Amino acid sequence: MSRSAPKLKTTRAAQRALEKLSPFELKDNLIALARANSRAAASALLNAGRGNPNWIAVRMLAHVERVVRAYLAKEMCDGRPPAGRLDLFAVEGGTAAVCYVLDSLFANALLKRGDRIALLVPTFTPYIDIPALDRYALTVVRIEASPQDASGTRGTWRYPREELAKLADRRVKLAFIVNPSNPTSIALAPEETRQIVGIVRRRNPGLMLATDDVYGTFVPHFRSLAAELPHNTLLIYSFSKAFGSTGWRLGVIAVHERNVFDRRLARLPLARKRALRRRYARLCLHPDRLKFVDRLVADSRSVALHHTAGLSGPQQAMMTLLALSCLTDPDDAYKRLTMSIVRRRRDQLYKGFGLPPPDEVPTRAWYYVDIDFMAWAHDKYGAEFCAWMRRHYEPVDFLFRLAEKSGVVLLDGGGFGGSPWSLRISLANLKDDDYRSIGRHMRHAADVYFEAWQAGTTVAPHPATVRPPRARR
Repeated sequence: MSRSAPKLKTTRAAQRALEKLSPFELKDNLIALARANSRAAASALLNAGRGNPNWIAVRMLAHVERVVRAYLAKEMCDGRPPAGRLDLFAVEGGTAAVCYVLDSLFANALLKRGDRIALLVPTFTPYIDIPALDRYALTVVRIEASPQDASGTRGTWRYPREELAKLADRRVKLAFIVNPSNPTSIALAPEETRQIVGIVRRRNPGLMLATDDVYGTFVPHFRSLAAELPHNTLLIYSFSKAFGSTGWRLGVIAVHERNVFDRRLARLPLARKRALRRRYARLCLHPDRLKFVDRLVADSRSVALHHTAGLSGPQQAMMTLLALSCLTDPDDAYKRLTMSIVRRRRDQLYKGFGLPPPDEVPTRAWYYVDIDFMAWAHDKYGAEFCAWMRRHYEPVDFLFRLAEKSGVVLLDGGGFGGSPWSLRISLANLKDDDYRSIGRHMRHAADVYFEAWQAGTTVAPHPATVRPPRARR
């Protein structure tokens, strides 16, 4: 007499539903059942279903996430994190984070081609270039910091109230900010943060914010927008700058458990929701409930390769060690050391260039120095010299001259949305004494132009900076 097999906890109807999932997602249900069995039978769980080696994780290893969450609370929130939980996704540095965020916003119809976004400038060049790509074709509203304050002091780079007020326009769906900025190396002032918070809470509550805070550890008592507007802000952080770990590609995306991204997903039109159900149907039985942070994970691997998303185990282990080194340092000795190093190099640069020591600004990171050559030349040599420079040279001629004649490589601050004649000098990657040499070379190059102006001649411009002649009509 035949006998049926013992009944399972999972009914046939449930199995039929689960069969629709990808095998890699189905395995999560199988692991849960196997784990329950191993506990009951006091036996080992033997998972031979996975083909990935042990160093692959899906969103983030659980204990790593706890450590990094505590690190972000300390360093990005000045030890005062907002209520609730931050969900983290470990990614291949800040570069990958930016790409993943934009791709998921588009894949989930939270942004579409032609939408209006705000960009706080000056900023890291890719934030200027990426929105213009044909795949995005976003309309960019520039929110421009002023290089000088109301008293005429230059180099303060504050956002006028009328510029930040542009965020109140509800047609602006997303705002990107690098805080502290690159290349100005200045964080938002408390009054600027308060204005943004007020705008979001009272005028534009659906605004999505993405803040890249990689330089935040160089500002004393830094507090991210993610701490002040946790429900609207997606935080991008990389360990590369604070710990010099660029090659390791250690980054994280942090999204609050209650956030505007999920709220916007819930309000999508039915037709779009149906399309997204199909997109994520192989990941879970109820795709509508899939949180934005988990969609980020899936989208980072084109959904179908969701099971291989995230950082490798060794990378996450390194991330944990770096975070723990901060969390177990009660005096912040390493952090204070890094801040003192960049400030010492700043002083050497200014001394070599012949500038007085700058005033210390609480919100300035000093990871970079941004020097407006034309503003300096106006004070040093006068308006007529500056007019002569503009007539005869391109703004980048100074950079080419430094490279060709002195072997000094700086970057063009104008390419970051700053002043066209500004120069960006990194204080992170050379010896202290090198910065005095750089300052001297800069001063010598400036004197060469000045002497040519006095003699009524011109310095031969570098060929790469010469404008081609205009075609005659």
